Amino acid sequence: MELTTSSWMLIFFVALLTVSIWKIYAFLPNKQLKDDDTTKESQEELLGVILKAIKECRGEVSREELFAKVKSDETFDEKKFWRFNQNRLNQLLSHYYLQNPHTKNIADIYEDLKAKV
Repeated sequence: MELTTSSWMLIFFVALLTVSIWKIYAFLPNKQLKDDDTTKESQEELLGVILKAIKECRGEVSREELFAKVKSDETFDEKKFWRFNQNRLNQLLSHYYLQNPHTKNIADIYEDLKAKV
């Protein structure tokens, strides 16, 4: 059986397409990294540390002081949250404000936490 040029081209195309798809799959991340702090669980853990720091300060703290307090907390995992910075704190506080529309500032968060207990 004689193969034509178009048949050879189709065979090479399918073979190279298979190799290309395998190469793409091989480089896609397959498992979660240990220091991935963007997952929902990590964000909830970090928000828990932030809320704990707000409780300890009784809501009388600025964002900069809160940032320092969170970084010095014993439950704060420095290796896992190595990317934590002031901007990340502001994002998490904004996210909390969106979830709890009756809160507008850190003092309101403290009053909300105090009311839940």
